[in-house]
Amino acid sequence: MTALVDLTDSAPTGLAISGGMAAENVSAWFGTHKVLERVNLVMPPRTVTALIGPSGCGKSTFLRTLNRMHELVPGASLAGRVLLDGTDVYEPGLKATHTRKRVGMVFQKPNPFPAMSIRENVLSGLKLAGIRTGNRDQTVQVSLEAAGLWREVMDRLDSPGGALSGGQQQRLCIARSLAVQPEVLLMDEPCSALDPTSTRRIEETIAEISSRVTVVIVTHNMQQAQRVSQQSAFFLAAENEPGRIVEVGTTGDVFNNPQDQRTADYVNGRFG
Repeated sequence: MTALVDLTDSAPTGLAISGGMAAENVSAWFGTHKVLERVNLVMPPRTVTALIGPSGCGKSTFLRTLNRMHELVPGASLAGRVLLDGTDVYEPGLKATHTRKRVGMVFQKPNPFPAMSIRENVLSGLKLAGIRTGNRDQTVQVSLEAAGLWREVMDRLDSPGGALSGGQQQRLCIARSLAVQPEVLLMDEPCSALDPTSTRRIEETIAEISSRVTVVIVTHNMQQAQRVSQQSAFFLAAENEPGRIVEVGTTGDVFNNPQDQRTADYVNGRFG
């Protein structure tokens, strides 16, 4: 049984201050198929880093290496180091569950627990992580406020989470991740299935939480990358070769003054 961490005397009044992450020479395989080649990337604390590039270049795989979800795939392997506040999350003796408490994940498709109420969905992340909070109502409100959903659901917290709209479900999933007070939040194309209004709400949420949580987002929407991120990393994979970073820099530089012609071609819609 997972031991409970007692937070009774320190009920959250806000969200955790984030830490920084860095990848050092990260390569990844699925079986014998190499999908990432020596990726080096610093993701500064309280900064939004956008991972851009065409499909199949390893962006989502890289994202999953950051909180040790890559290793859940049978036959998957990894080389290099992933640092969180200077400590390698793959260091022997460090449990993957400990990393996933500190590095949350929001997926492309909203995945609330449909039979659970909105309240239960938010608190489920704490239960799964083995964290006890002394003020459950406050935790629910703070998390939903941070996800930009509180005002829309405050009068129906006991309604099923699965009854919400797609955009609301995605923000509920963000609230569930934030309830654990992560230092980093990974987002894998969180708006790809949403309408423009819901997309705007998610982007507002990213802007709100990025003052306290490091965000790394995979997106195919170039306008979105420019709106939400301060740093962008362009991934590319040549035919029959693994993905790698071609260029990384401030989002303004990557989009307006790219140093590599392949970056310029991609951000200007000439391929991908």
